Amino acid sequence: MGPAADIARRLAQNAEAVCREYLSNGRREGGTWRVGDIDNTPGRSLMVRLTGPDSGKGACGRWVDFATAEGGDLLDLIARARRLHTFRDVLDEARRFLSLPEREYQGSAPARSPVPTGSPEAARRLFASARPIPGTLAAVYLRHRGIAVSGDLPALRFHPTCFYRAHEGAPRETWPALLAAVTDREGVVTGVLRTWLAHDGSGKAPLATPRRSMGRLLDHGVRLGNGSDVLAAGEGLETMLSLRVVLPALPVVAALSATHLAGFIPPSGLRRLYIARDSDRVGRRAAEMLGARAHADGIEALVLTPQWDDFNTDLTTLGCEALAASLRAQLAPEDVVRFLVVNRRPGPQPRQRASVSGPSSPSAAPGLQDGDGAGSG
Repeated sequence: MGPAADIARRLAQNAEAVCREYLSNGRREGGTWRVGDIDNTPGRSLMVRLTGPDSGKGACGRWVDFATAEGGDLLDLIARARRLHTFRDVLDEARRFLSLPEREYQGSAPARSPVPTGSPEAARRLFASARPIPGTLAAVYLRHRGIAVSGDLPALRFHPTCFYRAHEGAPRETWPALLAAVTDREGVVTGVLRTWLAHDGSGKAPLATPRRSMGRLLDHGVRLGNGSDVLAAGEGLETMLSLRVVLPALPVVAALSATHLAGFIPPSGLRRLYIARDSDRVGRRAAEMLGARAHADGIEALVLTPQWDDFNTDLTTLGCEALAASLRAQLAPEDVVRFLVVNRRPGPQPRQRASVSGPSSPSAAPGLQDGDGAGSG
């Protein structure tokens, strides 16, 4: 057991004492501690389990805020309650609370030297410090985009306190963030896309640039799913996740911008490449450039065209069944049988577009954006 896991276990063994220290305005109710929120507001929306098993469902020390769907273990609670910015600071605070000597953990892991800001190594460290997204604000955010997360997606993680600076020299802020790992064809993390989130997960954080990438992106991407003969590539993360709502077995890669999509090099051995383009000028041009490169390499390239500006708008505006019907007409027949699944359980309800009766063609979609890449979406 590593030091962080051991500290989390010790905190859980003292869960009520942790609550009395960090959520002092709450009170015990049976086997739980109830308080208004992580900011220690009186109320009952946030629940901490004071009893239960050491791990798994209902584990002692797990908490959830029913108003925001945030949750985690007691290390997460301390990080949020004390507004701590790094995992090391969280561990130091937990050791202080537990009265554990620093030397007890010295030598358990070698000290890491600083790395350049924005470098691939910095991206790897940031991604490693985050957690899987089920049960977090990241999952809430994706549900608001029509994307239900039913299991773990290794390329996606959640960070409760991710640094943000409006510009060089501006004060450093922390916001919850959805992290997406950018990897090369061997699966090595070369960068990270950060999407800072509103505190209730309803959308992006109210920041000037709530989406930024770091590390190396060219010829790399956020890869979702494994496959060797058929692949779909597109710009935005939510765009490609939307395709997987109705094509869950289709491997996809999000290049994160039109420029990077145009420069994407299809993997060797690929038989067919679907290019999910955005309906704007740069999106069309990127699709043409990637399609030409694929054809030159002997790969069949088929362009998937949304009815609105991108496939996430199609999903949230038209719904799953309409998106599936649109894609059915654009896929190769054998891939319809192989990949297309319509989820008929309650999902995103079609939204009405103001002053527009309905889409008739991609050019009819109002308010087209420049893509769903690292600065939009």
